[in-house]
Amino acid sequence: MTDVVIVGSGPAGLAAADKLSAAGHKVMILDRMASPARKFLLAGRGGLNLTHSEDIGIFLERYGSGRSFLEPLIRRFDPQALRRFAEDLGQETFVGSSGRVFPKAMKASPLLRAWLARLEKQGVTFRLRQTWEGQDDEGRNLFRAQDGSLEALPARATLLALGGGSWPRLGSRGDWLSVVEGWGVDVAPLRPSNCGFLCNWSPFFAERFAGQPLKRIELAHEDIRQRGEAMISRSGIEGGAVYALSAPLREAIASEGETVLSIDLRPDMDVATLASRLSRPRAKQSLSTFLRKAAGLLPVEVALLRESLTPQNGSPEALAAAIKQVQLKLTGTSGMERAISTAGGIRLEALDDGLMLRQRPGVFAAGEMLDWEAPTGGYLLQACFATGMAAADGILAYLAAGKASA
Repeated sequence: MTDVVIVGSGPAGLAAADKLSAAGHKVMILDRMASPARKFLLAGRGGLNLTHSEDIGIFLERYGSGRSFLEPLIRRFDPQALRRFAEDLGQETFVGSSGRVFPKAMKASPLLRAWLARLEKQGVTFRLRQTWEGQDDEGRNLFRAQDGSLEALPARATLLALGGGSWPRLGSRGDWLSVVEGWGVDVAPLRPSNCGFLCNWSPFFAERFAGQPLKRIELAHEDIRQRGEAMISRSGIEGGAVYALSAPLREAIASEGETVLSIDLRPDMDVATLASRLSRPRAKQSLSTFLRKAAGLLPVEVALLRESLTPQNGSPEALAAAIKQVQLKLTGTSGMERAISTAGGIRLEALDDGLMLRQRPGVFAAGEMLDWEAPTGGYLLQACFATGMAAADGILAYLAAGKASA
């Protein structure tokens, strides 16, 4: 009999498999996709952001309401431990100018190849194109093959690492929710996180400026501010700075039906300095030309100012204030299929200290299918690795205690 069946081959599942197989346990990983870690590979296309180098206290604050659950797990497998993990696989890391940590190869594929080779050497077996459909009355995991056949696989322990509901074409579809709910496990609905938001752009603006970046800006929502970059899409706005505010923006829209996002197009210049520049004679220049020369605004920024809710009466002071507080009405989130991650999933109170489901002895859970969220910047991967390692510890203790059926 297999000691541990792991459902899902993302970072959480692979991390757990690594620790369990290194301890001598027989591990099998099953995944519905044709190859392992599809979303992990996608995350590495633009540079694999493994974790962040900031002070651990600040780092842990990024997890918001999930901090109390994640802090002990991350302290056991912290950013330095993740860097050592990568380097043990031959992937040296470095700290970028923003404090983010990347492998020198930048891509995920070299790290994944080395990781899979180590798992194979440790005896981990993979079965792909297998869709998990829950467990039978004897606690055996049920898997549906591509040909429609159903197989029941017994194991001494099971780890669910099925991901959330973002990028479903890569395997994480959230269809496990109904299964675990049927077990009596408390779950929160999946919601998009690190996602874009919808705005009612004019047809001209959407056609002309979709795909245009907004650089060196500062976003504000209520009392939260975030510097960074954003991107205009045909339906709204997205990008790193927006993703960092996605949780409060999403909750405000859920509560009120809409919310306002404020954009400071010139965060390094105060209103008085900007107004002074805008007091220069305009002569025969168009407003766009004048704003480009006097305030350094790009065409997309001028157009955004016109699209906004911000009052503009033409005086230098009013125009400066408008540039410093472009107000956009957000009416919804972009679809979950385009979100980087999801919130919701198995509520943290449904797990014991070893990440075993209280309602289902012998079944553990890790990764994004748990009800926590985090911004991009290395926080997502760090928590996935840490929860995978913690679940492995829980499984090791469970097996050592002889609680599993032989």
